Amino acid sequence: MPPEIVHTPDSLLRRPRFLFWTMWQDLLAARELAWRLMVRDISAQYRQALLGIAWAFIPPIATAIGFTLAKDANVFTVGETAIPYPAYVMFNMTLWQTFADAATGPVQAVMQAKPMLARVNFPREAIVLAKLGEVGFNFLIKLILIIGLFLYFRVPLSWTVILAPVALIHLILLGTLVGVLLAPIGVLYQDVFKGLNMIMGFWLFLTPVIYPVPTQGVFGALVAWNPVTPLLVTIRELATTGVLTNAVGFWVVSLCTFVGLLLTWIGFRIAMPYVVERVTS
Repeated sequence: MPPEIVHTPDSLLRRPRFLFWTMWQDLLAARELAWRLMVRDISAQYRQALLGIAWAFIPPIATAIGFTLAKDANVFTVGETAIPYPAYVMFNMTLWQTFADAATGPVQAVMQAKPMLARVNFPREAIVLAKLGEVGFNFLIKLILIIGLFLYFRVPLSWTVILAPVALIHLILLGTLVGVLLAPIGVLYQDVFKGLNMIMGFWLFLTPVIYPVPTQGVFGALVAWNPVTPLLVTIRELATTGVLTNAVGFWVVSLCTFVGLLLTWIGFRIAMPYVVERVTS
C-alpha cells in the first residue's frame, strides 16, 4: 500500500523529501490523462482547420520563401551559411517554432483548462505533459518537410545527426521552463499570454534563425547572450557539419535549464492551489 498522505497547513518547502515524492508520484499518475488530453488537442487542432495538417508546413515554408526572396533582392545582407539559404532558414524556423510552441503552450493550455482546474482534482502536470506531447508531434510532422528539403538541396549530413534529438530535447525543455514559469500568472491575467506572443516575435530576431551568428557589436553580444542561440546552433551543427562552435555555451544553458525547470516545477505546484482558489472565488 502507498504511504498515507496527511495534509497540513505547513509549507511543503519545509518537507523537501515529501515534496519531491509527491511530485514524482503525480508525474507518474498524470501520464494517462496527459495522453488523452494530447490526443484530444491534436485531433481538434487539425480537424477544425480547412487545410488540416498542411498548417504544420505552411509557416516555415512561407518564412523561408519570404526571406530568400528578400535576400536575393538585397533587402538585407546575410553572411555565408553552411547549407543553402532556403534550407538554412526553414530548418532554423522549424527549430524556433518548436521552442516557441513549448514556451507558449503551457500558458495557453492552463488558461484553456481553467474550468477543469476549478472543478476536478487531478495532477496539474498532465496539462503540461499533454502540451509537450503536442509539441513533439508537430515537430515530427515538420521533420518530414526538413528531410525532403535536405534531399532536394543535397545537404550533407554528419554522423552526429543521431545526437541532434538530444539537443532538441534541451531546447524544448528551455521553452517549457518559460511556459511553466508564466502559466500560474497566465491563469489570472490573459495579458501574460498576449505579451508572451509579442516577446516571442522580438526574441526571434535576436536568435540566429535567418542569419549566421554575428560576432561583433552590441547586436552580436545580445545574440550571444540569448539562451536559445547555443541550443539552436548546436542542433543545426550536429545535423549538418558535425563541428560544434559553442559546446560550452550549450552545456551552460542546458544545466541552467535543468535546474531552473526543477525550481519552476516546484513553484508551479505551490502556486497552482492558490491560483485555482482565486479563480473559483
